Amino acid sequence: MTSPAVQLHGLSRRFGDEDAVRSLSFDVAPGELFGIVGPDGAGKTTTLRMLAGILRPTAGDGRIAGISVRDDPEAVKPHIAYVAQRFGLYTDLTVRENIDFYADLHGVPKADRAGRYDRLYAFSGLGPFAMRLAGQLSGGMKQKLSLCCALVHQPAVMILDEPTFGVDPISRRDLWLIIHEMVASGTTVVVSTAYLDEAERCDRVAMLHHGQVVALDHPDALRDSLRGRLIAVTVDRPREIRDLIRRMPQVRQAALFGTTLHVIVERPNDHAHIEHALSKTTESFQLVQREASLEDVFMDLTLPTHDA
Repeated sequence: MTSPAVQLHGLSRRFGDEDAVRSLSFDVAPGELFGIVGPDGAGKTTTLRMLAGILRPTAGDGRIAGISVRDDPEAVKPHIAYVAQRFGLYTDLTVRENIDFYADLHGVPKADRAGRYDRLYAFSGLGPFAMRLAGQLSGGMKQKLSLCCALVHQPAVMILDEPTFGVDPISRRDLWLIIHEMVASGTTVVVSTAYLDEAERCDRVAMLHHGQVVALDHPDALRDSLRGRLIAVTVDRPREIRDLIRRMPQVRQAALFGTTLHVIVERPNDHAHIEHALSKTTESFQLVQREASLEDVFMDLTLPTHDA
């Protein structure tokens, strides 16, 4: 069997009295697109910074290409590329000069650069902007440049910390196309995101909450794991109706998704109980049974019953 590209064994990190990451243990296969999802403060960035050799674990270990990130973080770095959430390149250098700098930093042979640059420009769309200062790029283009700089030495493992944070929807789509092309070419990608719709794109997903994995599986399997049935309720006064529905014994969870209520019930006929209760309260409502999203699953796993 092929050895895992990334391994975590009880990986933990404390800051003072706070456990930011608590005993994470899982493997990432070569060529896998692995997502780490969760809200702000879940431990995503801390986990990736430990894997990148930037933070030393308080306990446990991680291995990349079989090398310990705890014992020999410098030996890990030639095998990885780490792209932080915030733009960290040189704003007073051009696109080409930034890529040149990272090629020099990683010792990319001069003879190999033209071909690599052509490929990077092709999938990022940055070729026409090669002479533009990095500081004059849009947020999405800056993230594309970060990916180009990280990929110039053709790392085996790419570690991406919320690469689409703060970028427009078109750039988000383009960035994910680049990520999928990287995976198709054989790169292992570990990516964090707070957007659960983005996690649907991953081969497997680890859901983090307060520094712990609360679920880990393929997106389809996670959606199928929802305990009970999901009903979407469209109604006026959604907050008031939510509070009413919460008190019903048939309801395990009721949460607001915008102006729609997502209600989780245990049994198929519980749908009728909710419809009967609403008919006594409001004249305008609609109930539709829906397939669960990853966001529904995450909220079901992490919110106390009858909380939202």
